Amino acid sequence: MQFDLTRRLAAEALGTLILVMAVVGSGIMAEKLAGGNEAVALLCNTIATGAVLYVIITIFAPVSGAHFNPAVSMVAALRGEIEGRTTALYIVVQIIGGCLGAVLAHLMFGLDLFQLGAKARNGIGQWAGEFIATFGLIGTILGCVRFKPEAVATAVALYITSAYWFTASTSFANPAVTIARSLSDTFAGIAPSDAPGFIVAELLGALAAAWLFGWLFAPEAPR
Repeated sequence: MQFDLTRRLAAEALGTLILVMAVVGSGIMAEKLAGGNEAVALLCNTIATGAVLYVIITIFAPVSGAHFNPAVSMVAALRGEIEGRTTALYIVVQIIGGCLGAVLAHLMFGLDLFQLGAKARNGIGQWAGEFIATFGLIGTILGCVRFKPEAVATAVALYITSAYWFTASTSFANPAVTIARSLSDTFAGIAPSDAPGFIVAELLGALAAAWLFGWLFAPEAPR
């Protein structure tokens, strides 16, 4: 079934909104309940993020492809799966939806709706973490699309859940989410001045993955 562009854009905006709302909201709740234990807070934040990813990919993939991520949309465009204008519109609504998700999380917890992040996240380790997180995310998606499309939701949710813990950056792996999290001075936030470094690393990781996994998963030419 082919959905019209308006519905596809609405799905991308709504899905990214829900994703960021879950990331920021669960971070706020976790910090409130963890009693200063950052490991417990991160675990709670991780579980909520992985769970909501599974849900939104499952329900929105048939509508828009469930990108919710400019890096994913960029790779889809490079592979000829969506056209340039649609890619640009996807990215715009993903960013808008993500920012609204942060605002709604603040609303639920009685915080100032509009904030700027203050948490410093910079340096080579953080940037390497974002490169690796996004590289692995794109590889996960491309591998599932190539060999087991029905597993995308499960695989992506599991990958991000694990990447929260094995990357120094806690795996943002998404430029729209990075921008939205720069507008939240909470557990999941990032200082706006540090967001560009994350975004560059994410896009470079996505490009590297598109090249490598595109080659790796390509069918062999008939002999």
